Amino acid sequence: MDETKKKKKKTAECCGYPISIFFIVVNEFCERFSYYGMRAVLVLYFRYFLLWDDDLATSIYHAFVALCYLTPILGAIIADSWLGKFKTIIYLSIVYAIGQVTMAVSTIHDITDANRDGTPDNFTFHIALSMLGLVLIALGTGGIKPCVAAFGGDQFQEHQSRQLNTFFSVFYLCINAGSLLSTLITPVLRAQEYGIHTQQQCYPLAFGVPAALMVVSLVVFISGSGMYIKTDPEGNIMWSVCKCIGVHTHTHSSVLSLQKLLIAQIKMVLKVLFLYIPLPMFWTLFDQKGSRWTLQATTMSGDFGAFILQPDQMQTVNPILILTLVPIMDRLIFPLIQKCGLNFSPLKRMTVGMLFAAMAFVAAALVQIEIDKTLPNFPSSSESQLKVVNIYNKTLNVTISPNKYLLIDSFEVQHTFKHTYFTLEKCNSEGDTDLYFFLQQEDSFPEGKKALYYLFCSFLKVGCEYYFILTLNPCLLESCCLTAVLLVSHLRRDFVLRHGEQWCEFSQKFGFGASYTFLIPSTVFSTDVCTLSKTEVEDMKPNSVHMALQIPQYFLITTGEVMFSVTGLQFSYSQAPKKQAGWLCTNAVGNIIVLIVAELGKLPKQWAEYVLFASLLVAVSIIFSIMAYFYTYIDPAEIEAQIRKEQGLEPEEKEKETLEMEEKDEGQKNDQEVKKNQDIRFVKIRLCWNMLIYTL
Repeated sequence: MDETKKKKKKTAECCGYPISIFFIVVNEFCERFSYYGMRAVLVLYFRYFLLWDDDLATSIYHAFVALCYLTPILGAIIADSWLGKFKTIIYLSIVYAIGQVTMAVSTIHDITDANRDGTPDNFTFHIALSMLGLVLIALGTGGIKPCVAAFGGDQFQEHQSRQLNTFFSVFYLCINAGSLLSTLITPVLRAQEYGIHTQQQCYPLAFGVPAALMVVSLVVFISGSGMYIKTDPEGNIMWSVCKCIGVHTHTHSSVLSLQKLLIAQIKMVLKVLFLYIPLPMFWTLFDQKGSRWTLQATTMSGDFGAFILQPDQMQTVNPILILTLVPIMDRLIFPLIQKCGLNFSPLKRMTVGMLFAAMAFVAAALVQIEIDKTLPNFPSSSESQLKVVNIYNKTLNVTISPNKYLLIDSFEVQHTFKHTYFTLEKCNSEGDTDLYFFLQQEDSFPEGKKALYYLFCSFLKVGCEYYFILTLNPCLLESCCLTAVLLVSHLRRDFVLRHGEQWCEFSQKFGFGASYTFLIPSTVFSTDVCTLSKTEVEDMKPNSVHMALQIPQYFLITTGEVMFSVTGLQFSYSQAPKKQAGWLCTNAVGNIIVLIVAELGKLPKQWAEYVLFASLLVAVSIIFSIMAYFYTYIDPAEIEAQIRKEQGLEPEEKEKETLEMEEKDEGQKNDQEVKKNQDIRFVKIRLCWNMLIYTL
């Protein structure tokens, strides 16, 4: 059956809408939940599960996002030239679902945790599995991106133009609903504790729920298969452009005249693409809200009193502000500027949007400076941190060669930094015989690694002899282990100490990012009654800078997004309708820039990197404003009408030709129907992309 007959196929309707579009809408909601839910916790998975540093976690995150914005080109080529939209969505959704499941499996630490210490024994396995999953996800989500909305538009008949507009509005709402809900829910799932042998943050659940939603998305879409209007591949625009160039170069002028419209469109596209050159820098800053800004939030307090906000939940501020600012800008700000007589053209709006993004990173730098004031002094890559804990009931003198001396009171802690090789010479108590010992670090650490040693000086008197107990963390002497390390995800925890039938309990409130050492004397169970007199040592102070301070930078970056992204797509459609792939490529290039800076920049302070990005965007916005000043706006419809006029096809004549063709044989009717459907499809796709501008 040819395309024309497929378009004539009668479809079941409900309230004037094709029933098939309900499957598409549910499919899109589940897919967006799956993608944004996985992406919300991705950088923290890199940082705290795979134990990568901030720079590597940021680089891999942006490499993944860049790939997600490059693969739509591949998906469009496959759909237009080979499989068609329906089969492309099915096949790439299967790849997508496999990727999500693979990613969820890679987060199960018990798979390789043979010694049951809560840490994977084979990180290579988890890294390889997660990278495979991310590649499959990027192929899937990017591949179906240009197909789903256009496929939904294909389901409507000519008399359903009103329903078509409503469909795209609902489609857009589903995208935002999926994004907003997943960014709220998956961080909560991640913060839960799970584990067969040890309790860890629940990354398998945080990635497993998006994987399940992707499977549901695929099942729902396949369920509506029998109701869909499925069009055949129409040929790829890239091939048409190349063929047009070949015609322009080698063929007769009479054939060339048939290609004048396409040639004019190509010129419009190239003119707009030239303006795209500076645009990736905006996305370089914008997409860091999912990486650098999330990592910044991990060093802040999320205690809002009534609720606790996880660091990766701060990203929800962006979609909430989008839903708020878009109508305010469209209905209030822009009309007000126009009434004031100011020429706030689309390119000027985009320039201002870039400046807002730069201001957002200046705000982020100021917040980072405040955070840095509260952070502890961490050891450098060539140092170790030694923590000496005195759990003896007298003051201890500790000598660390060559000339480091520590005087530690009873039940106190002191920290010191030493280079990789160090010797601890003497640890003695006042009034007692000096006890000498040597701690020699024989093996150097791998480059870039940092170590934190806990040294516990304790004396046990047995008869007339003293025994010195030395314990490193993790404990080397299991029979006399003096410490345990526990990661706490809640603000308050209850602790129970048990010895036989005796037990003691106490409750402790913890601050975000803090580290504590509890010194519990052995006399706690010396009597039948619990006599707990613990000593609490605050090794690292809790995060004191509140996450609410990130709201101004989110407000600035979202304002910039509305003025840059929304206006940019509207401008591009008004100047060159066939530019979608180029716009997605600017996003991909922007993420690649972040990757390069994160790996090669290596700035000592994070606030300096924020200032660097802000400065680069200001410089780029100046260049863009100069390019915009010399840009001449065009009217594609007017150019098309002029070309048609030159070819002798006036609008009235075209209408007359249409009426005459409807009275001819069936073959001529089919040709005319195909032409109409091509025009309708173009209008549908254009409307579709205008409604999806916020997904970028």
